[in-house]
Amino acid sequence: MYWNPMYFVFALPALLLGLYAQFKVKSAYGQFTRVANARGITGVEAAQALLQRNGLGHVQIQGTPGELTDHYDPSKKLLALSQEVAYGRSVAGLAIVAHEVGHAVQDNTNYGPMKLRNGIVPMVQLSAAIGPIIFILGYMLGVSGLAWIGLLLFSASAVFALLTLPVERNASARALQMLTTSGMIVQREEVAGAKKVLDAAALTYVAALLQVLSTLLYYVFMLTGSSGRRRS
Repeated sequence: MYWNPMYFVFALPALLLGLYAQFKVKSAYGQFTRVANARGITGVEAAQALLQRNGLGHVQIQGTPGELTDHYDPSKKLLALSQEVAYGRSVAGLAIVAHEVGHAVQDNTNYGPMKLRNGIVPMVQLSAAIGPIIFILGYMLGVSGLAWIGLLLFSASAVFALLTLPVERNASARALQMLTTSGMIVQREEVAGAKKVLDAAALTYVAALLQVLSTLLYYVFMLTGSSGRRRS
């Protein structure tokens, strides 16, 4: 069994950023879910209007349990909205709906980063599952080649996280544009609120990338022989 306190040197910054990002999301969502949009539009009404406006009438809208579980499923052409977002009339709800519609627009227009990211999902799921196992086996057995193979497999998760950043930023940019050009948000405070919600959500993807990269760097640190590992 191996124990190395250096793990926390690599992991702690990413962990702290992840906790901060979650706090920002909860804070922004909690603040602007209590602020009604000036036009009194529900999330479902906004979703229907924005989908039609973008020629996406074929995309279905469906409820999903939980909070902040809203998402777009490109394989099913399905927009899933949580109950509070779907039937609420808040600025936060409109921002979330528009963001997910932004993903639907990306899918419909074959947006490059999204298409590439979705294309590697099966590989990432497999490599993320077996990469760390192969790495640990190679490391414990002293077979560096096997450990490096495990590390390279796991690095697919970093590629996925990196591709996620432009996908999410683009969806958020589309969301703000759609909300303003459609007239769904008309007040300066509404625009600022929607942007705050979307920016907070974007930070979670930066944190996810940092978490993957910190793990990869720690693996490299272990393999280069500089870790001063302990055997117990």
